[in-house]
Amino acid sequence: MIPESFFDWPSLGTYAGATLAVMVVVEFTKELPGIRALHTRFWAYIVAVVVLILSTVFTGQVDAPTIFLCLFNAVIVAMAAVGGYDITHKVKTE
Repeated sequence: MIPESFFDWPSLGTYAGATLAVMVVVEFTKELPGIRALHTRFWAYIVAVVVLILSTVFTGQVDAPTIFLCLFNAVIVAMAAVGGYDITHKVKTE
């Protein structure tokens, strides 16, 4: 990872990097017109798919089986991202 940057494409392809990126993007975009109508968990899944597929493409690992796995891995990343927000929000409000 480049020390001057927060993310790079290989780190976005990891569980931790993808989860953090999804959490941040969803939090800052979920109230935008058009997105507001979507359930937050569904929006998180869409963002996770995009993050994982882009990280796969930009690291040169793109092939059909890998893209297919991104669809399943996105479920895990989205659940972690939304669950992580729920936990931190709950602690903050108690």
